[in-house]
Amino acid sequence: MSNRIESDSMGQLEVPEDALYGAQTQRAINNFPISGQSLPQPFIRALIRLKAAAARANVTLECITPEMGQAIENTCIDLLEQDDLMQHFPVDVFQTGSGTSSNMNANEVIATLASRKLGATVGPNDHVNFGQSSNDIIPSAIHASAAIEVSKRLLPALEHLKTTISVKGDSLKQYTKTGRTHLMDAMPVRMDQTFHGWAAQLQDNIDNLNALLPKVSKLAQGGTAVGTGINAHPEFAKLVAQELSAFTGVSFHAADNHFALIGSQDTAVALSGALKTTAVTFMKIANDLRWMNSGPLAGLGEISLEALQPGSSIMPGKVNPVIPEATAMVAAQVMGNDTAITVGGQSGNFELNVMLPMIASNLLSSIQLLTNSAHLMANKAIDTLTVNDEKLKEALDKNPILVTALNPIIGYEKAAQVAKKAYADKRPIIDVAAEETDLSREELQQLLDPAKLTKGGL
Repeated sequence: MSNRIESDSMGQLEVPEDALYGAQTQRAINNFPISGQSLPQPFIRALIRLKAAAARANVTLECITPEMGQAIENTCIDLLEQDDLMQHFPVDVFQTGSGTSSNMNANEVIATLASRKLGATVGPNDHVNFGQSSNDIIPSAIHASAAIEVSKRLLPALEHLKTTISVKGDSLKQYTKTGRTHLMDAMPVRMDQTFHGWAAQLQDNIDNLNALLPKVSKLAQGGTAVGTGINAHPEFAKLVAQELSAFTGVSFHAADNHFALIGSQDTAVALSGALKTTAVTFMKIANDLRWMNSGPLAGLGEISLEALQPGSSIMPGKVNPVIPEATAMVAAQVMGNDTAITVGGQSGNFELNVMLPMIASNLLSSIQLLTNSAHLMANKAIDTLTVNDEKLKEALDKNPILVTALNPIIGYEKAAQVAKKAYADKRPIIDVAAEETDLSREELQQLLDPAKLTKGGL
């Protein structure tokens, strides 16, 4: 591979001949061979959009010429349309805590291409980065990318999963199953009650995320180095937010206080907390599905999930609940990401948080994982599962806990005696209750009807 010589304020070094970036990006590549992972594409795309918005704002404010601003903006648009965009942004996630290396990576790539368009020099620092600092544009890119991904991808995915669960639940309301608390037999519930419970959990998560979006949509842009706005036009912050809104279709606003959004990542921590809560909901649904599907002979066997692939390299015919298992792993990863983000959020030392790239990477990873697994859960687990009614009835007929319905009539102590005898004799509760109480079989059939018991009341 042939190289060229580039220079920056620290001197000269070799850069690959065909690379669009310059010396500062190359120094970061050399300095941080850590994970081999660059920042997520949604973050890079948000950063490029911010550069285009900044160029527009700077033209309006007469800080750069219209020709230069147009060259920068057109370059950003061209970059966003490239299928191989990420080849130009190789800087590792684990870099300088402000994300300066990634900011300069974007500045250098855009400056190179804009200079070609303009036929004159466009400087990465003096022009592409005009009115900006890594310290405000990287936090802004975190908020912008998260707001875009949550509003355009995650929330629709959660709505799809919630709707799929609700529709499936409505189709299963004729099925009554043994309820379980502590994984032990409990009073009966209808299948639709279980499914609508999951849907309600998802709606709570959707509400939580929607409530956070206005905060996530506030940008640090305009605070520059430490929050004072040095070297930025007083109207720059407001105009960048307006232009970014026009570019993305998401409503962004300038921060009320730039010091807060540069010196801390409290909003990212809060959003991560909401994502973790969503992951907890996913884990609950996934594990419920796994238990209900277990067996099919020696487990509960209440439902059958769609058979998607062979489940064993040695046991022929075995099929596993692969989508719920994958979802459970996603949930675990999101919880881990949240821990890292929480630690990162504590690293706001004076006027700057210094774990910004890691926070960005983990936040967007959580959003992507939840988005993709929501679609898989909806389409390949919930929508396609079937109910094994015979298995449900078999368990219900033997469930001594149904005797709870007799408490108001025969009292708790007597009901406990009946239940224990039914357990010991392995007989249906109605047979034992007919022998041990004064109630007729007809009365017991009415009182112990599982479907009726799912409606509550006395």
